[in-house]
Amino acid sequence: MRHGKARFVTGFLALPVALYVFYVVWPYAQAVGYSMTNWGGYSDTQEFVGLANYVRLFGDELIHKAFWHNVFFLVTLPLFTIALALFLSFLLNVGGRGDRAGVRGVRGSGIYKIIFFFPQVLSLVLIAIMWGAIYRGDSQGLLNGILIRVGLVDAEAPLKFVSDPTPFLGVPAVLWWLLLIAVWGGVGFYMVLFSAAMQSIPKDIFEAAMLDGASRVTSFLRITLPLLRDSISVAWVYLGFIALDMYALVFMMTPNQGGPDHASEVFASVINFTAFNKGQFGYACAIGVALAIFTLLLAAVQLRVTRRERIEY
Repeated sequence: MRHGKARFVTGFLALPVALYVFYVVWPYAQAVGYSMTNWGGYSDTQEFVGLANYVRLFGDELIHKAFWHNVFFLVTLPLFTIALALFLSFLLNVGGRGDRAGVRGVRGSGIYKIIFFFPQVLSLVLIAIMWGAIYRGDSQGLLNGILIRVGLVDAEAPLKFVSDPTPFLGVPAVLWWLLLIAVWGGVGFYMVLFSAAMQSIPKDIFEAAMLDGASRVTSFLRITLPLLRDSISVAWVYLGFIALDMYALVFMMTPNQGGPDHASEVFASVINFTAFNKGQFGYACAIGVALAIFTLLLAAVQLRVTRRERIEY
């Protein structure tokens, strides 16, 4: 019986596993192989160079710049997105007035959830077109038009937004404007995620805390956050992956897909620039492999640090 079951399972999984190996595992293996060559991408000539491409990474100024830009997103994107999503989800679930029926969320919380989640259903092309009109660097742009009308910006010198490499708090201004788009686009999803987790927490806990004189801030810090730690940990890992990518926004929103003057370069855009502009596919593969290893190590560290015993309630 067991042998028959094993044959059935093997036969059932053989084709999916073969397809996965061919379309997923094998391209990764090819990338590792190409990363050890000086392949130009447009010819069959491939000279084996060993780890020379990986050694080159440590002295590449463009890689250093892209690394710190990714670190900026890695710190700020999860922090701002999770903080705002937690605040909104707490407000929508237990931020209203308490009555005989217990603690309630704010009135119309269901509508607010739909509104905040709406960016998730938009395609990236629509988001780029919309924010391109908002960030337009002349008086016809939405933000510039508003700022000019209220007298905060001179009509002859409008803000450049995603074309502005001027440092702000030590970081190019263009990265802050890209961060705003990323937070706007992601906060709704994580608000819904945290709302679902909060709804699984018995309302009796919040009501007992209120009867004991705990304020909303205290109940949030002492009750909600500890019970949402697992959800927050998962969200932090997912947002970490997004922060280490950011290619789509950089490609579609910035001049020269990483400009101006490489002020918005990230690892993914450097891979594209190195492969298709410089014709150095072997070196680009090395950058991609290094990014994949760094991402896996970061996820492992994050899960290790945030791991704890599960709280039952």
